[in-house]
Amino acid sequence: MAEWQSSVDLARLADWMDARQLGSGPIEEVAPLGGGTQNILLRFRRSGSLYVLRRPPAHPRPESNETMRREARVLAALAGSSVPHPRLIAACGDVAAIGTAFYLMEPIAGINAAETLPPFHRTPAVQHRMGLAMVEAIAALGSIDPQTVGLSDFGRAEGYLARQPGRWRRQLESYAAFENWPGPDALPGIDRIGDWLAANCPDATAPGILHGDYHIGNVLFRPDQPELAAIVDWELSTIGDPLVDLGWMVATWQGEDGTSAIVAVDPWTGFPKTTELIEHYRRHSNRDLAAIDWYIVLACYKLGIILEGTFARAAAGLADRETGESLHNSTIRLLERALSRIES
Repeated sequence: MAEWQSSVDLARLADWMDARQLGSGPIEEVAPLGGGTQNILLRFRRSGSLYVLRRPPAHPRPESNETMRREARVLAALAGSSVPHPRLIAACGDVAAIGTAFYLMEPIAGINAAETLPPFHRTPAVQHRMGLAMVEAIAALGSIDPQTVGLSDFGRAEGYLARQPGRWRRQLESYAAFENWPGPDALPGIDRIGDWLAANCPDATAPGILHGDYHIGNVLFRPDQPELAAIVDWELSTIGDPLVDLGWMVATWQGEDGTSAIVAVDPWTGFPKTTELIEHYRRHSNRDLAAIDWYIVLACYKLGIILEGTFARAAAGLADRETGESLHNSTIRLLERALSRIES
């Protein structure tokens, strides 16, 4: 039995949809969709209409239901905006309906460049536009006033940047609990980077909506165009400084020196250089980018520490060793990128 079949009671889902006049009759053509997370995504048809259901994994984490509620809330807030996103149809925060919080959204016709590239999306000119389209989307997201769309309490914007270095240093220190983890000495410049971030924290720009994990694997491109169909996987969204998302995109991009992207695309033939991404953002936003290196270094530091967590668990026999070592190597590459920004 597929995981989703034991995790989603279609009869209960149909009852919930009936009460909201979302079609009638049986739920048909049910098929799981892939994604960048462990959450369950199901595409199905009812009364001639197509839906996608998103719910937590079969074994939800303690925060999973609240994550679903937050995702649905931010998608609802984006309705009518110029930010490409899945259109929310309905959401249920009450776990009584099907056992977890969940929401329904419209299916997106799009391709994930990190998974596969059709011939059209392999040409340099198309890839160049794909990169610029990503920048425009995140600039549009950062221009939305959270208070205007009902998200003023969606995150703690005050002091957001200042909290980041210490927050992730503590995360790294927590890995000492994993047996056989070689420790921070195996991570080049980790203390220096953390100290530099703490000492050079910029003044925050106006609060905005953050995606929280903005990279090329978390967007879908239109099948016949280089434009974005949707930004997906909003589980880390919050309120803070939107330049954090730009920093994250640059940190995961192919390096100016040709070093491979942290989130790989094959082939990588025409995507813009990171300097062009930054300049394109500048043309589409009134935010001050004078301290953009700080945001890029923060992204390298934070993502590197997150990836190192899997390596620490692998060292203790709690995760796949090969995966852990691969992510450890990515952490080293990220820290080297951070050091090059500090030293330039």
